[in-house]
This record gives sequence, structure tokens and C-alpha cells, in this order.
Amino acid sequence: MGETVGHNAHVAALTRLMPPVHGADEQVDWAAAEARWGVRFPADYRDFMARYGGGSVNGEAVVLLPLPQQGVRWQPGDLAEETANVRLAWRAEGGRDALDADPGDLLAWGVTAGPDILCWLTTDPDPDRWPVVVCGRHTSPTFTVHPYGMAEFLHRLLADEFDDPPVSLVFWDGTPARFVHWREEQLRFLAGLDPETGEPDPYAHPQPHPAAGGDPGRAT
Repeated sequence: MGETVGHNAHVAALTRLMPPVHGADEQVDWAAAEARWGVRFPADYRDFMARYGGGSVNGEAVVLLPLPQQGVRWQPGDLAEETANVRLAWRAEGGRDALDADPGDLLAWGVTAGPDILCWLTTDPDPDRWPVVVCGRHTSPTFTVHPYGMAEFLHRLLADEFDDPPVSLVFWDGTPARFVHWREEQLRFLAGLDPETGEPDPYAHPQPHPAAGGDPGRAT
């Protein structure tokens, strides 16, 4: 079941920069999500899920769902895969020599096309004080800690407020930032449209909706 969340100031600032035109309330079962991960989730992430939901930012980053969802065409991204990936990366990069934390304290909330994994460092008992950790594919060092929550981090990223880019690629270009909910992306794909822009894609072909038959997996 979903629940009402407050209006987080950093998410409100983000909506002015990136209007949630194609957002959707995920109606997250937060009790189930918190039981699954053994944590309370930050207020900004909960508010982000209520205003935007899971989906893509400028076609170059994805904000992940707290629990798996059944997709229209394929299963959208949730925290599990990238959390496992970042914990493996921590070990591969040297463990505490790379980041002085336990791998179990890293919880992914996003991923870029870089691909970089965007995480929380969950050591503080107050989730609203969790900093963002970037596990970068092409950054040096691999792990960097930023003293912001996820919504403030995204806002600073899209507003180009970092002196040095904290991720491996730049996906802001001065044009209005756009967010597309994962369900809208999949419906566009099925219609033969570009999932990010909604424009006709000359290289795409309309796909049968799973409800009407056909392969329920993503076309390749």
C-alpha cells in the first residue's frame, strides 16, 4: 500500500528544474520495502517516488525502485541489482582502501549510462543524513562521498553546480531537464517511439503489447 509523504524541499527544488510531467506516484509499500532492506528510507527519496516514481533523467540516468515491479514490456530497475554490483565493486577495488565503510552499508538508488552507480552510505541512523556515494566507472577515485541527499545531489548535478563532474559522463546541456517514468518509456517503446523523447523513431518498430500476445520480454 502507498502512503502520503511530505513535500521535501529538495524535491520541490528539483521539480522546478525538472518538471515531473511524465512522473507517476508509485504507491510504494514502504513497510515492505523497509522490511526488505532493513532500513528506513530518506524523506527525499520517498517524496521523489510520490512525485516522479522510478524512471530516467535525460535518458542518461535511472532512479531505481525500492521494490520490484511488473513491467509493461520488461521489468524496470530496482535497488537489488545495482546494490549487489556496488558491493562487488567495493571488494574488487580494494575494500576499505577504496572506501572506509562496510559493503553492507552501500545501498544503490540510481545508475548512470556511464555506468556509475549512485548510492547511499547508510551508516547514520538518521536516513535523512545519508550522503551520496558515487561508484564511478571512469572517475578517480572510484568511490567519492558527497554530503547531500539524493534529491539535492540530482539538483546540483542537473544545475551543473559541481566544480568537477562527479560522474563519468555529462548529461546536462543547458536544456530543460526531463524525467520519464518507466511505464511511459515502455509504452513509447511498444508504440515504436523513442522511449526518452516520445518522438517517432525511424529505427524502431511497434511491438505487440504483452496483453495482446507476443514475447513479454524486452526486444533486442
